[in-house]
Amino acid sequence: MSAESKTLSAEPKTSSTALPSSGPAGSWLEPTTKGAPALEGFLVTGANGLVGSRVVAQLRQAGEKVLAVGRGETRFDQAIHYRSLDLAQPAQLRALIESVRPRTLIHCAAMTDVDGCEADPVAAWLVNVRAVEAAALGCRSTGTRLVALSTDYVFDGLAGPYDEEAAPNPRGAYAVTKRIGEETALLLAPGCAIARVAVVYSGRPGAKRTFALAALESLRRGEKVKAFQDQVVSPTLADNAAEMVIGLARSTAAGVFHCAGATCVSRVEFCRVLARKVGADEALVVPVSLAELRLPAPRPLRCALRVEKIQRLLGASMPLSLEQGLDRFLAELSA
Repeated sequence: MSAESKTLSAEPKTSSTALPSSGPAGSWLEPTTKGAPALEGFLVTGANGLVGSRVVAQLRQAGEKVLAVGRGETRFDQAIHYRSLDLAQPAQLRALIESVRPRTLIHCAAMTDVDGCEADPVAAWLVNVRAVEAAALGCRSTGTRLVALSTDYVFDGLAGPYDEEAAPNPRGAYAVTKRIGEETALLLAPGCAIARVAVVYSGRPGAKRTFALAALESLRRGEKVKAFQDQVVSPTLADNAAEMVIGLARSTAAGVFHCAGATCVSRVEFCRVLARKVGADEALVVPVSLAELRLPAPRPLRCALRVEKIQRLLGASMPLSLEQGLDRFLAELSA
């Protein structure tokens, strides 16, 4: 998930064990027992988040059976099966998997507020480790394929861009818990795949506010935009991340894959390209260093991800370049 996100895809809170649901009736969602017939459909956690919401939408558009799981009320229409679930109670997730028995679980949910994780590492552990453990054990029990999302922040940012063989060295509670979550999934769920995404942005209606959208709005108003000149990343359009994650889920490939944008770029250059596309003055982009902000939690500097492995699996055109991603971003906003 984008590590700059200020919201939680699955925020810890107090709740009962009830699993409120909405959506159309469907027999495949009725409780089953172990040893039941063939698995079917997709279960997607973090369904109200940037990537999860697009995974659900694309699967539904493709005619797949989908159960969307998220925090709080559904953001989908009644054509989508939806369950509200508290990932601070991880046993709920395992129970749901073993009851519904999906063919594939795409686990997008995470606590992604980097500074929030630093302030409350227990909450970060519950969501980013224990919930992944529950997902992996549920998938192990039912034979469900697991694809779990992770982040570029598992790297320390000293030697990027990184490929999948590079040794992670997480710094800070968010990064550490996400890395442990990766290992947990790989250990407990046979055939599991890890999909690392980075700096996700979206122009879809209702999507949460991201760095890209905030920068665009400021540029169009003729206001200055401060951007890190020393952080090199792989900006990823949410829809493109979802396309790659779904492609990975439909394959039989196991292990770690980088499902990120194809262009490695500083945040300053990202904003300058965006400015050119909308006819704004590039001089409005003000370079700053990450250290100037004195943020509570560490952020990696050179943490861009290499994407050759996912290109070999899904095709060279699958990860979008920055130019392509921004063109689709602007089109989403205009739709």
